[in-house]
Amino acid sequence: MDLGITKNPSPEAYTISITGEIDISNADALRSAIDLALEQPTEKVVLDFSQVSYIDSTGIGVLVGAAHHAADRERGFAVINAQPGVMRVAQLLGVAEEIGITAA
Repeated sequence: MDLGITKNPSPEAYTISITGEIDISNADALRSAIDLALEQPTEKVVLDFSQVSYIDSTGIGVLVGAAHHAADRERGFAVINAQPGVMRVAQLLGVAEEIGITAA
């Protein structure tokens, strides 16, 4: 499944809406979008996962790395509207709090 990435930048928050499934085949596209957002003059980066039905460990790794990069740049980082399956993966891997993920 293709990964859809829609960007909505503002000074307060650079929001990226994601659609589809995140796995090893498209994790680099997500990483690139987040890296670009972190380079912008914004207070925080917010990922809207309301349309993400699946994420694998590679995708979770991208989120963990992004959370660390955001902290290094003194920017906020959050993943919002996570579906139950995505939320469960983050919780099982013990990174839900670290990446600031919240359920839909």
